[in-house]
Amino acid sequence: MLQPLPTALSQDHLCDLDQQKFIDDFNRRPFKIGHQLSDHSLFALESLIALSKDLPADRVEYNAGNLPVSQDPTSTPQNGLSVEETIQRIQQCQSWLVLKNVELNNQYGDLLDQCLDQVKPLAALVSEGMTHKQGFIFISSPGSVTPFHIDPENNFLLQIRGTKKVWMFGQNDREVLPETQVEDFFSGAHRNMQFEERFRERGEQFDLAPGEGLHFPVVAPHYVENGPEVSVSFSITFQTQDSSDRQTLHRFNRHLRRIGLTPSNVGERPGRDNAKLAMLRTLRKVKNIVRRPADA
Repeated sequence: MLQPLPTALSQDHLCDLDQQKFIDDFNRRPFKIGHQLSDHSLFALESLIALSKDLPADRVEYNAGNLPVSQDPTSTPQNGLSVEETIQRIQQCQSWLVLKNVELNNQYGDLLDQCLDQVKPLAALVSEGMTHKQGFIFISSPGSVTPFHIDPENNFLLQIRGTKKVWMFGQNDREVLPETQVEDFFSGAHRNMQFEERFRERGEQFDLAPGEGLHFPVVAPHYVENGPEVSVSFSITFQTQDSSDRQTLHRFNRHLRRIGLTPSNVGERPGRDNAKLAMLRTLRKVKNIVRRPADA
């Protein structure tokens, strides 16, 4: 049984939140923040085992952790253990595990809200709206690798236990991440990508230790290598109006390509982007009117 959040945790959990850094870099470039969650009881392995049992089974993903940077998602090796065994034996079992949508549990949901309440006014300086708030907890063995991939959310990864190295690449670097791959991803393709050694010089390495956090812009390609200890990390994620609009545009551009057109890349021509969004919103309203039942 999970214990209630201590009263003392009504205080701020995040620190080193620089307003100018958000204005300059939020959802554009990675940057570090600080946090005070490293000793929080909700991140003890016993608490995480309890959480794994509380979440729906499809909200837990795990596999072997000794993976290459480029991993075909259809052939990811499994570890042959149960979820509970994986967490209990994480020091030795060479595994990687993520607990998804931890906000489904009230205690973790409260903690997520408390953290994002600190981020919200700063993110709003760049993009209004904070929706689809989600939390993810990563538990992985010493030396484990998270393969090269992209994610759909605005993300702050808070390192709770252990160390890790993050290699991150520009979200708009089309040498590393072609526009069509972004479109496919937002239309349902898997997150994993093929890493090429020539990409390495285009990226940036970040070292994370307990008490440190790192901002990941939406779809910034990255891979992660754990240090010599067990790693526990807490991802606090959300969408803004801008990130939601860009996803809509990527999906629409994919549709345009499939019918033989060549749309401008998202962000290249803001006027065209805005026109597309206005058209799509109008079409959505028309569909809603057509589907609305007649008054009795």
